[in-house]
Formats: sequence, structure tokens, C-alpha cells
Amino acid sequence: MNVLRFLRYERPYILLCAATFGLVMLIWYAEPGSRLRFESLVYVVVLQSLLMAAFFGYRYYRSAQAVRTLAGEDGEPLSLEAEAYRDLVEEMERGHIRALNEVHARQKEYYDFIVSWFHEVKTPISVLRLMQQTEVEPRTLEEQLTRIEQYVDQALYYAKLDNFNQDYELVNCDLEPLVKEVVRGSAKAFIAKRIRLSLDVGPAIVQSDSKWLPYILGQLLSNSLKYTPVSGEVRIAAEADDKEKRLVIRDSGIGIEPRDLPRIFNRGFTGTNGRIHMKSTGMGLYLAQELSKKLGHYITCVSELGRFTEMTVHFPRSHDPYREMLQPSSAGVE
Repeated sequence: MNVLRFLRYERPYILLCAATFGLVMLIWYAEPGSRLRFESLVYVVVLQSLLMAAFFGYRYYRSAQAVRTLAGEDGEPLSLEAEAYRDLVEEMERGHIRALNEVHARQKEYYDFIVSWFHEVKTPISVLRLMQQTEVEPRTLEEQLTRIEQYVDQALYYAKLDNFNQDYELVNCDLEPLVKEVVRGSAKAFIAKRIRLSLDVGPAIVQSDSKWLPYILGQLLSNSLKYTPVSGEVRIAAEADDKEKRLVIRDSGIGIEPRDLPRIFNRGFTGTNGRIHMKSTGMGLYLAQELSKKLGHYITCVSELGRFTEMTVHFPRSHDPYREMLQPSSAGVE
């Protein structure tokens, strides 16, 4: 450690020692009748210099030792400021480790999803390849193309999830036309399985995003149709009270195992139904819930095994989690 640099940081102590010595000399000189001989003055100056040299030598030794053990656990701070900086650095290190672990977890999630997605999208592609060798059935062809489109949309929305606030616009959305649009998109599934539809929405204005909300509703409706048997029923209704508005999608399907119900919105969770009845990536409900939260909504589910599943999208009044985030950037643009 450089001595001059050390003395520069020890300047307050040097000034304090010099001021104390000067004050003592001034009091001694001002005392009536006191006479300081030259030899005594030299003795006092030499003694003060030795004490200062010993003090700063010890400080230099401790500082050099602290610098050498800075990265170790045995390092001891020499001041309150040094201790505060050490605590700050340790907290920053812990924060860095947490952030790094989160990045690794996100990378693993993304890798797992991509691997699962490739396996799932290969199935309709294989069916199309097989159809090339046999007679092409228009309905089967349409079903497989629809499945591929759904998988592609799922991957696209998953990729945009982390940068959601860059593609987000909160507007007044009327649930009635949005729900009818989503139902029309699933019309072939309704017809193929002869599922009855009970629609009771009516004009209902909610604060949401006109692009993301139909995708969320489409995921919920697709899930209901997937697990509703032939000649079943799907009911879609809008409700409201003083605290929120709700959109309820209820099916007469196979229901959800009670042990699976708390985890249906977890990333990659397929549950008993997804493993037994059909292959599933376990991403549809996860994406629907995550997108809903980012829009200021949330989804709940109640179900009874073998009887029904009821998904409810809650729209709390006057709640926008991204408004504060977007306002500073908007002000800067203006």
C-alpha cells in the first residue's frame, strides 16, 4: 500500500494531532509565570513526533493488513464507514447471486419449454406427413394446422412475456365482442364435439389490452373444450359487483383432481388430465395467468372431479400495474 496515499486518507488524524499539540503549547505559553526552555520544547516536540509515528505506523500496519484480507472472511473494518461499505458490498454480492440464479432459472425454464414445444409441434407435423401418403381429409388437415398455429402462438407469447411492458396498451374493452370473437375462433371444436354453448355476457367494459385479452380467453376456452366430452356444455357469463367485474367460463368436463388444483397455473404443470387424456405442454394456463397479472387481472379456478371446471377472470376496478412504469417514459416523449 502506498504511504503517501495512506497519509492522504489519514489527514484528519494528522490535523487533529497538530491542532492538539498547538493548543497545549498555546495554553502553556499564555499561562502567567510559565517559562518554557528550548531544551524542554525540543523534548516535547520529539516525544509528540514519536507518539504520532507510533500511532500512524500502527494504523498503516492495520490498514495494510485489512487491504490484504479484504476478500477474506477474517478481514476486520477499521472504521464505521469501512464497516458500512463492507455490509453494502456483501449485500450487493448477495443481490448479484440472486439475480444470477434467477437468470439461470429463466434460461432453464426457456430451454425446457423449447424442448417440450419441439416435441409437441412434431406431432401435427407427423400427421401431415402421414396424410401425404394417404387420402387427405380436409377436417383433419384443418385440425392439425390449427394445432400448429396454436403452438406457434404459444411460443410467441411466451417469448414476449419478459418484455410485456413494451407491447402493452390499456384501453376500454367490451367483453361481449371479444368473447364472441374467441368463440368463433373455436367454432369447429364446438361443432366437432357437439358441445352446447350458453353465452350470457352482454355489454361489459373492462380495462385491458385488446390483443392480449383475447389470447387469454382463448387459452381458457381451448382448455375447456379440450377436456369437455362429446355433447357437453360450456357456459360463458359476465358478472359484476362494486369491487370487480368477472368473466366466468364453466364447462361440464372431466374436472380436475383436488391435489392438482393448486398447481394448475404453475409453469409446465400438466397434471393428471394432461398426462392421461392427452399430451400437454403445461404452458397454456401458466401463460394465461401470467399475462392476466401483468394486465392487472387474475384467474381463479374451482372444479369438481367428473362434473365441472369453472375458470373466472377477475377484473378489479381501477387497477393498472404498469401505469406508473409507463408514465415517466411517456412524459419524456412529450
